[in-house]
Amino acid sequence: MNNLGLMISLLIIGVGLFWILIRSIQGREVERRIIFIFIGLAVAAPILFKISFSEKATPIVKAVYDQIEKLPANSKILISYDYDPSMAPEVGPMTDAFVRHAMAKGLRVYIMTLWATGQPLIVTAIDEIIKKEFPEKKNGVDYVNLGYKAGGSGVLNVIITDIRKMYLTDVNGVNIDSMEIMHGIRSLRDMNLLVSVGGGLPGVKEWILFAGDPGHIPTAGGCAAVTAPLLYPYYPNQLLGLLGGIKGAAEYESELKKEYPRLANAPQPGIKMMGPQTLAHLVIMAFVVIGNITYFIRKKRS
Repeated sequence: MNNLGLMISLLIIGVGLFWILIRSIQGREVERRIIFIFIGLAVAAPILFKISFSEKATPIVKAVYDQIEKLPANSKILISYDYDPSMAPEVGPMTDAFVRHAMAKGLRVYIMTLWATGQPLIVTAIDEIIKKEFPEKKNGVDYVNLGYKAGGSGVLNVIITDIRKMYLTDVNGVNIDSMEIMHGIRSLRDMNLLVSVGGGLPGVKEWILFAGDPGHIPTAGGCAAVTAPLLYPYYPNQLLGLLGGIKGAAEYESELKKEYPRLANAPQPGIKMMGPQTLAHLVIMAFVVIGNITYFIRKKRS
């Protein structure tokens, strides 16, 4: 954390908020654009001064991390990119963290997507994370990109019993029977963990209902913050853990940074984005407090 930058930012914002409080108490209206300026400063300051905050994983996030951490080498984990580029800034850091963790642990990673728009995101992740940060990992041995198949949750209904009824080749057209990573894999039931990251339909909920629960397969997920409350009822029985919004991604990245020194210098977009979000939320809460103080003072005067 840049302590000097944080102190300067808080000082400037604090003085400004105190000025707004005085004006409000005096009965003078605060223009809307002033509020916008303060929100802008709160978002810009962490970016300019490179301010970030340490995160501690909550139990629902730590459960996912611990599940992957306790898997022995060569265990099988399937990661599904169930989102499009518009959701990538919020949920993309989750899939990046899952891929890094699985690669660092020596797990075998099976990557797929139920969204057509997810396929380019998988290719980018493989090129930017696996090939660059883990060059020793081999396609077809340590990981495989199964790509996209149309059908939504119908795909899950098929591959829960026989994966080869839906996937005969990988995304590059290579027969999966010729790949070492696919030996002994008949269905999703042969996976040690299912992970779906998304925020729409199909997504985490469909993986729970059509794969994890009927197949008795441990299932975890990551989703946009607005979707997380709809999935909490499935935790911890049908869903072993969940990363909700950029906060969940930042918590997971913090655990990786703490436990894996080789990942300490890897990109951590979740932690980076929590700086602006945290400071902006503090400013918003300050405005709520100022509004209430002003209300009660004016009411007492009247």
